[in-house]
Amino acid sequence: MTPPEAPARSAGDRPPAVSLCLDIIRKRADFLRAARARRQGAESMMVQARFRDDDSDAVRVGFTCSKKVGNAVARNRAKRRLREAARLVLPHAGRPGWDYVLIGRRGATAERPFEALKADLAHALRKLHRDA
Repeated sequence: MTPPEAPARSAGDRPPAVSLCLDIIRKRADFLRAARARRQGAESMMVQARFRDDDSDAVRVGFTCSKKVGNAVARNRAKRRLREAARLVLPHAGRPGWDYVLIGRRGATAERPFEALKADLAHALRKLHRDA
């Protein structure tokens, strides 16, 4: 059975994976650099963004949820939803050479309708890049 927030797929489609179109931030130092840069809150998440000074044009993204979000099951569900939203929104709204960190919020990230979650991310990215 497919979860209600999962997008419709045909039988031949490959499962989604952020790594197919985006680079993943895994090092703590990169998360800390993003934390010192721009941030924009949305109803369902906090988005931190920074322009990298290296020559890479890749869009990189990281995901995090603190224990305030809930137990491991709740945190993993919130991160799965953030990953899927990033996979769908960042290739269009993200900018080359930028790092983005998406931070889940208690209750809101896991419970918000998926279309609203995507709209929150797109809105936060527009506001972050408006001043850049």
